[in-house]
Amino acid sequence: MSTEKKIVDARGLSCPQPVLETKRAVEKSTGGEIEVLVDTVTSRENVMRFARNAGWQANFEEAGGYFRIALKK
Repeated sequence: MSTEKKIVDARGLSCPQPVLETKRAVEKSTGGEIEVLVDTVTSRENVMRFARNAGWQANFEEAGGYFRIALKK
């Protein structure tokens, strides 16, 4: 099992860019954890939907004006 952790900072990006950045990180990953930072509800929902469809667990928390999405596999 990998303990790799990547951070994708997609704050300030318009859809579909946050999903595309997350997709790149997921494709390069062999598992572990990816943290995605977004600043809109739409981006949060789209990233979480993409991650779950790709077989990752996705949870989020709000952190000072943005969302921190934790993806685990």
